Amino acid sequence: MTQAGSVATGPVLGIIPARGGSKGIPGKNLRPLAGRPLIDYAACAARASGVVDRLILSTDSAEIARLGHRLGIEVPFLRPADLARDETPMAPVLEHALAELAALDWRPEIVVLLQPTAPLRRPEHVARAVAMLRETACDSVVSVVELPRHHSPDYVMKVEAGRLVPFLAAGARITRRQDAAPAFARDGTVYAFRREVLLRTGGIYGEHCRPLVLDAGESITLDAPEDWGRAEARLTGDPRPRNS
Repeated sequence: MTQAGSVATGPVLGIIPARGGSKGIPGKNLRPLAGRPLIDYAACAARASGVVDRLILSTDSAEIARLGHRLGIEVPFLRPADLARDETPMAPVLEHALAELAALDWRPEIVVLLQPTAPLRRPEHVARAVAMLRETACDSVVSVVELPRHHSPDYVMKVEAGRLVPFLAAGARITRRQDAAPAFARDGTVYAFRREVLLRTGGIYGEHCRPLVLDAGESITLDAPEDWGRAEARLTGDPRPRNS
């Protein structure tokens, strides 16, 4: 088995997680976005990247599984209901998928998590993340976008006992947002990591995580109904606001 710290050369698995329930945007994984099923955006980006050897859908929903089959996505198992709750972390979902594939005697070296809620994902995002993982000794690669400087922890504030104080003690010296240190947020476009890191640590980051920095114009995350209209506008090139 390849160990973390060595160059990755083995097969790459792409996993699209798409459970049946969703409180933020009800039914999102079956709902068409700009005329296409949401999971189709993830599948097309993975295939066109040229770096994913096997692509599977992890779902608890028979209806989503049927949609996946129609879209040409492999659905080798159904996810147990106890791994499809609102509060279920992603790591156990990924561990379940890897265990199911191992039972079929297939073990990837690299895993790429492709959440459907990032429909602006492009094939080159996936390819770049896998290339970074293959060419370096890192444990994982995570896509991020730079936050506006006024959102940097150096510049933001908090309330303590009714008083407004710097969020970080060092922030008291920062009086202009231009002087705040760059800060980055995970945007959900792509997570690529070594299988053994997940199995060894129970997480996908490991000790050596590298950023894939994306421009904000390349990124959107569907968390709430209003995000849906913005995504459709971006995908269709129509700047008019849409009802979600």
